[in-house]
Amino acid sequence: MTTPLRRTLLLLLLTPLLSALVGAPQAASAHTALVSSSPKDGAHLKKAPDHLTLTFDETVDLADVRVLAVDGDRLPVSRAAEGGTRVVRVALAAPEHGDLAVVWSVVDEEDGHASSGRIALSVGAPAAPATTGGPGAASPAPAPSPSVREGLVAARWAGYLALALFVGGLGFLVLLWPRGADEPRARALLGLAWTTGLLATVAGIGLQGAYTALGDVRDALRPATYADVLTTEPGVVLAARTLLWVLAAVVLGALLQGGARASRSPGWRVGALAVTFGLLRTTGMTGHNSEGSEPTWGAVADFVHLLFVSLWIGGLAMLALAVLPRRRAGELAAVVPGYSRLAAVSVAGIVGAGLVLAWQVVGSYDALLHTSYGQLLLLKTGVLGCVLLAAYASRQWVRTRLDLAVLLRGDAATVRSFGYSVAAETGLVLVVLAVTSLLVTADPGR
Repeated sequence: MTTPLRRTLLLLLLTPLLSALVGAPQAASAHTALVSSSPKDGAHLKKAPDHLTLTFDETVDLADVRVLAVDGDRLPVSRAAEGGTRVVRVALAAPEHGDLAVVWSVVDEEDGHASSGRIALSVGAPAAPATTGGPGAASPAPAPSPSVREGLVAARWAGYLALALFVGGLGFLVLLWPRGADEPRARALLGLAWTTGLLATVAGIGLQGAYTALGDVRDALRPATYADVLTTEPGVVLAARTLLWVLAAVVLGALLQGGARASRSPGWRVGALAVTFGLLRTTGMTGHNSEGSEPTWGAVADFVHLLFVSLWIGGLAMLALAVLPRRRAGELAAVVPGYSRLAAVSVAGIVGAGLVLAWQVVGSYDALLHTSYGQLLLLKTGVLGCVLLAAYASRQWVRTRLDLAVLLRGDAATVRSFGYSVAAETGLVLVVLAVTSLLVTADPGR
């Protein structure tokens, strides 16, 4: 194994550890959390209160706060006289005696994640023990439906994959293989990526609404859910991403109509660049990168990370599914070394941006080891190490066997080992994207 590759692998595997050492002294709390309530949870009161005060750790929009009585009625909320934008006042219809319980949920303004909890009070009598099954302890704190959360993860996985295939596929054609715009396999791959990206984004809006409202899968299909989501900041971002996928259809249509001529056209390239920039930026705006102490650096790092991941994965798919099956000696000689260099640059960019993002989101060695987010990040890093090993095997083939493959005019037996390596790399990349989707819905503060 060459020295540069050893350094790359070591840097990638140590990314979370380095970020913890050089990062912020405290971990960022990624989701809005309840700091305190007045009266406190579990308090025993002689007289029923007419309101409940909730104090959160960051600014909340009243439209993003839901407080429900145990019978399911939504309670009115308003700004408290003191405490600013972090404090919410909840009007109560409290009994004269007995138990009183409410459930609350709040949507993070930045990334659209939902936090929730339960507050139980007793009025005029000692609070019922948790084992008695009284109203104050009748059910656990509400949480998003597992099926909705799984659906949201799946939609985001499909969205990430579609983004990588579309952006990376366009980049591959522009930078390395303009004549590939006339290849049916390349055109089909881009069409599939566009269709998946649009459908995943639209489905994600409904699932986001059901997730934040603590509803079920049926809620994700209701028009009212879409209307509610689109009034929130994350919903506006999702709507903008949907519009960009629609605009991407214009770019894709021009490419399919014009072929190689369009892929070399400066006008088409400017349009493709604008759509690419918008898709990458709106995808990063609903993540955790804005939660740390330096949100600007987090946004830049996230953009760079998504860009290089897309160039790597999309280029890899285009190479495996469109270039290699043709087994044309001239194309192999022209395209494969170019992609090898592009992949090396992409890996360096991914590692650098990953350092910044890990520092921004995790922020401490303890959070890296003892939170579900940190453990998922370690898992992602480990799988990425395996991807790099497969990529190293591919690079060695390029250095030692490409000339032979060209000499034998792309003989299937000669190219087969390279195809296996690329296939293994592609499969592992799909696992990385799945872990990334879980990271988006995980809470770094837990």
